[in-house]
Amino acid sequence: MELPAELTRIVRVLAPNPGLRELEGTNTWVVGRWPAVVIDPGVEDPSHLDEVVEAAGRVGAVLLTHDHPDHAPGALTLGRRTGAPVYAARPIEGMRRLHDGQEIRIPGVALRVVATPGHSPDHVAFFLEREGALFTGDVVLGRGTSVIDPPEGDLVQYLRSLRRLRELRPRTIYPGHGPVVLDATAKLDEYLAHREERERQVLAGLASASRPRTPEELVPEIYVGYPAELHPLAARSVLAHLLKLEAEGRVERVKADGEVRFALAHPRACERCGRPVHGRARLCGPCSLAVLQEGG
Repeated sequence: MELPAELTRIVRVLAPNPGLRELEGTNTWVVGRWPAVVIDPGVEDPSHLDEVVEAAGRVGAVLLTHDHPDHAPGALTLGRRTGAPVYAARPIEGMRRLHDGQEIRIPGVALRVVATPGHSPDHVAFFLEREGALFTGDVVLGRGTSVIDPPEGDLVQYLRSLRRLRELRPRTIYPGHGPVVLDATAKLDEYLAHREERERQVLAGLASASRPRTPEELVPEIYVGYPAELHPLAARSVLAHLLKLEAEGRVERVKADGEVRFALAHPRACERCGRPVHGRARLCGPCSLAVLQEGG
């Protein structure tokens, strides 16, 4: 991708909300100048919004990657203060709706909306295509990995979103938390490989157990060396993997001791020929095809 002669001005204003999920705080991105687009105003903190307005000068649009409380509360206040329209994929009163593929244009800036559900159902990213700049919200962080917390989070959708972002061939990632990522493709590959490794660890943890296990029971051996205060978040991520594997028919849910537990699914046989079948299918591939041909 050939870069334009003059790069778009991109400034980070860090919100004052550090935490386990938020790292140093939420990144509010100011894109362009006079007017500028503001992405994820973050918390409704007056001093933070003062900094955003100072960095932006004149605001032409306010965009939300998603409506979680560390990204969205300051949006309407900033919109009222500056007169700029506020856009979100799951808008509340006073906001305009974003759509996949939509282009948000103000003088000097053109951002394409890319639907990226998984971390949350309403999550979108914004792509400054002429420079390969990708604003990823919580889909990709500058450090560590994103939390997928069911039922709001869906790992199947999340993996699909990561692959879609990779197909854009971005150069630089401007994340919702953490530092800028200069090699976007490598980071996306790293994220996909990480989820594959976690899945292998979850399956191995179930295979080594003598009885069905809860997500909380799997965490200590999968997240060896991680601080104990991270274990509750880790358990939510493990649950997301288990739900994906359950949907694929590779894991089954079991009620035991008044708890929901998970175990490796028993192999199933084709109802027509007796050969092994994958997932929840009743028929193997050849028999499914045969039945379709017979019906036709």
